[in-house]
Amino acid sequence: QVQLVESGGGLVQPGGSLRLSCAASGSIFSINVMGWFRQAPGKQRELVANIISSGSINYADSVKGRFTISRDNAKNTVYLQMNRLIPEDTAVYYCNADVKRSSWSLATRWWGQGTQVTVSS
Repeated sequence: QVQLVESGGGLVQPGGSLRLSCAASGSIFSINVMGWFRQAPGKQRELVANIISSGSINYADSVKGRFTISRDNAKNTVYLQMNRLIPEDTAVYYCNADVKRSSWSLATRWWGQGTQVTVSS
């Protein structure tokens, strides 16, 4: 069993910043990809950013230059630093991780419960 616990969401004014964290725990041999998705009311869930063990990173065009994803492999934790937030960033943010539970097992995707980010005056 693997569990992802998110924290750091909340209410912030436009132009402000938030830092999201997501820690994976349980039966983990290795984690290849960790990332963040978000979903606003009436919209599809979209990829925000992901990061591979090697350090390779991908960002959605809408957040490039404003958001930074990072990870601490020793702690199985991924972070999302969000700067210069705008109302369009308002959504539930979900972290995910592709986890191998042993050297011989297939990777399985796990999801966090989601954390609300609201950007409003």
